[in-house]
Amino acid sequence: MSNRDIIVIGGSSGATAPLKAILGALPSNLAAAVFIVLHIPARSLGILATVAAAAGRLPVHAALDGMPTAPGNVYLGVPDHHLILVDGHIRLGRGPRENMARPAIDPLFRSAAAAYGSRVVGVLLSGLLSDGAAGLEAIKRCGGLALVQDPADAIADEMPLSAMRAVTVDLSPPSARIGDVLSELVREPAGPRLPVPPDIRLEVDIAAGERIGSGVLRRIADPSAITCPSCGGVMSAVRDGKPLRFRCQVGHAMTADVLAKEQENAVDEALRVALRVVEERAELVTRMAEDGRNTGRRAVAEMYDARAAEYRQQAETIRRAVLLSMDAPAEPSGDEGGQEGPE
Repeated sequence: MSNRDIIVIGGSSGATAPLKAILGALPSNLAAAVFIVLHIPARSLGILATVAAAAGRLPVHAALDGMPTAPGNVYLGVPDHHLILVDGHIRLGRGPRENMARPAIDPLFRSAAAAYGSRVVGVLLSGLLSDGAAGLEAIKRCGGLALVQDPADAIADEMPLSAMRAVTVDLSPPSARIGDVLSELVREPAGPRLPVPPDIRLEVDIAAGERIGSGVLRRIADPSAITCPSCGGVMSAVRDGKPLRFRCQVGHAMTADVLAKEQENAVDEALRVALRVVEERAELVTRMAEDGRNTGRRAVAEMYDARAAEYRQQAETIRRAVLLSMDAPAEPSGDEGGQEGPE
């Protein structure tokens, strides 16, 4: 029976410092391979140097498609590709973004669960919203262990808290203790291998770039009256998804909170466009009223004056809505950046 020799780590805003602490605590003879996905901007490789410096006792590799893996090594997800584990090697997937990110944490966690089952230890660090929660749930369903950074210790506690709501986590230590805990866990024998649920395998295939359509999607999700903010397609609610999450026919996947955030951004942009259009309309009919007065068309001028007053009232209503949206609490700023593009 194998030990727990596969460690997968995911994080976003505020995850760099805890990741450094974890890697710095791992021994040079670590009997496990470590795989890491951080939310990093496309075309950015600066994080590789940061991770390599932190893991001085362990070799760090930027993931390559087809790269074989071995214990005692650290493998880092690269920009604009999902990091997917297949038995004994890495696959880089160009499947649709999940939670607006590629690489995303969930595909790494799911693929590890499908390939290695109870040998996997999943670790979720600081971050916004809820990427990683569904992946941790997949790890647990396949017999692995789920660790979450103590939310009180995280700069951004949304990811850890979302995971704790979706999954019964095994441990929630502060970041300073996670490295030591992992060093102990990899010495333990893994439990019996469990069958991999078909929905996990299907979502791994989607992240790898396999084609998806409505027929395939119906195996795991039910259509809903919600539009995908990335492509405009119909989104379907994943059955029994923890946390609540959605996929569109193209394959874009989002948890409910990410989808709500994207909708909020769309509403805010629509309000700003509407305000500009209505204000321009008010300015136009005001000039038309003035022209009517200058040319002796009093009735026309009065009609346009009335319309201008209506448009200004509408603009004031929209302006108040925009100001209310600006008063919403700001998100903590991240240190890894966002993702680019809608794919």
